[in-house]
Amino acid sequence: MGYTTLWKRLSPSQVNLAIQTFSLVSVFFEGYDQGVMGGVNASPNYVAKVGIGRPDGTVTDTTHQGGLVSIYYLGCILGCFAGGWLADRIGRINGLFFGSLFALVGGALQASIQSSDFMLGARVVTGIGTALTGITPVLVSEVSPAKHRGGYPGYVFIANYLGISVAYWLSFGLSFINHGYSDFRWRFLLAFQCIPALVLAICVKALPHSPRYLAAVGRNREARELLSHLRYDKAMQNEIEQEYLEIVATAQYSKPSTPKWKVGQSLGRRAWLCLFLQTMASWTGITAVTAYSPVLLSQAGYSSIKQSGLAGGLNTIGIVGTIISAQIVDRLGRRKCLMLGSAVLFTVELIAGAVYEGSRRHPDRASTYAPAAVAMLFLFHLGYAATWGTVAFLLPTEIFPSDLRAQGNGFGITGWAIGVGMTTLVNPIMFDSIKSRSYFLLAGLNLIWIPIVYLFYPETCNRSLESIEALFSTPSPFYWDMELAYRLHGDVVVERDAEKGGEES
Repeated sequence: MGYTTLWKRLSPSQVNLAIQTFSLVSVFFEGYDQGVMGGVNASPNYVAKVGIGRPDGTVTDTTHQGGLVSIYYLGCILGCFAGGWLADRIGRINGLFFGSLFALVGGALQASIQSSDFMLGARVVTGIGTALTGITPVLVSEVSPAKHRGGYPGYVFIANYLGISVAYWLSFGLSFINHGYSDFRWRFLLAFQCIPALVLAICVKALPHSPRYLAAVGRNREARELLSHLRYDKAMQNEIEQEYLEIVATAQYSKPSTPKWKVGQSLGRRAWLCLFLQTMASWTGITAVTAYSPVLLSQAGYSSIKQSGLAGGLNTIGIVGTIISAQIVDRLGRRKCLMLGSAVLFTVELIAGAVYEGSRRHPDRASTYAPAAVAMLFLFHLGYAATWGTVAFLLPTEIFPSDLRAQGNGFGITGWAIGVGMTTLVNPIMFDSIKSRSYFLLAGLNLIWIPIVYLFYPETCNRSLESIEALFSTPSPFYWDMELAYRLHGDVVVERDAEKGGEES
């Protein structure tokens, strides 16, 4: 038995635990790389090295600073569709392996930069690696049972906030070395991301492919064996058999050789839903709070040491929010989580904007306003992590057919890259020009997202990945029409048998 089949020696619970563990490692890398630039930008030696400010760490070129952060997301865009195409052809595990190699090289290059141009290239390579490791939610979604498909990825996304938190806490600790004036401070921060990438590269090939990928490429016997192994201690045999029949029926129907394979699939609409969902998530205000929290805390009147410590705490509270998400996403459903999240974030940002505005107009009373401002930032992180932080990554892994799921998820990653890249470029300029009034703009956007989600986004909660196809059998983009289509065509095996019989007659 070879290295790539080690999973067969494990019990069902051990296999599921192994998949979850290395998915955590993959998502940890993604989170760490999102958060690391907050600490790097706060290092005076880095600011001087890349030419975005003065030797004392004061940033004078916010556009250049934003460009160095946001160029990473250009790499994500370049890598996401290549990664999706790769994962749909050579498998989720092989795609993750190549992603970990890119991430490893990109992290090493960032840690060794000598100029701004060097940093731009290194950030692009790392972005490509992150996009390839973005296959992780697809793998987790495909191996999870329908009734826990929201909760399992929810727990995995704890690693995202853990990665961001580690980045900020490391930055806090390293800021004490030579009073923060040290190359080691920012180079170690950038090099640390190589550790999860290396662990993933070494270990990921020992994990199994998903049963849905195996069925999609015609390896039905292996798909049945793996599905039985994954579900053995959590489902009855008839439930496992029903899931297997749905997987195989859908895989056969979706083969490119089938003349009707693109009819009624609404693939373009699904792509736009994924793209815009992640763009909306980016414009809830999360990147402003995550990447530029030291700036926001500075506006609240805190010293640089307190800024670093509180920034770490802000991202740590996101772990609590993700745990909450894992508990509610399969109970409330995806749509309610998104709408409730937008309502919460609207309220928090409205209050935060008012508090910051009061502090700005009355600088002599900044210390009085500061605790309230920080409380709002903590509540924002908690609310976002409990709703948008998970669902925006979960939905794109659910609404595409198995043979296109990784490529379809690429549209979600693209939306994330465009949204976050745009906001990280705009945020420093926005906060420099209109300062705390930026919160009122972000609050208004959250209010707009509620009717958009209500009108156009389907409910996938507690529905098998195969039955979700029925939601898109109607050309109508509206939620209620998709629900009607699901009630009419949601029984996958019956529908596929009927279609097969119609073609044979």
